[in-house]
Amino acid sequence: MALMKRSRSELDWPEWPDWLASRRLFDWPESWFSSNGENLLRVEQFEEDGALVVRAELPGIDPDRDVEITVSDHTLRIKAERHAERREEDKKGFRSEFRYGSFLRSLPLPAGASDKDIKAAYADGVLEVRVPISPEMAAARAIPIARS
Repeated sequence: MALMKRSRSELDWPEWPDWLASRRLFDWPESWFSSNGENLLRVEQFEEDGALVVRAELPGIDPDRDVEITVSDHTLRIKAERHAERREEDKKGFRSEFRYGSFLRSLPLPAGASDKDIKAAYADGVLEVRVPISPEMAAARAIPIARS
């Protein structure tokens, strides 16, 4: 009896987001998957004092250089890149460590959200974005029907 030898790569399962994204069975939300090899940015979001508050944990980045926040098509997009390198050299040898990567998150804005006066702040490794929400704009209104 002959046994087949398989390489490790044949037995590995694909990452589920990549596998699902490759199947075009449904129109999956963009925010469920990584985009262009980027990692999904984890956030918490809630409403507070008439604003949508989005917080993202981004330790070890320079917000002026590494973070981009945009609003288009009623969607808030937060993109961040991390570049951290540490090198040590002594009598025993050389050591280098690095961390890098891109992170992206797209969040649909709620009804009544205004793309004006959006504020962002970074403190202690946490990025906080505040999007004002106008209750007048969020309220549903009836549309009259004209007769011809």
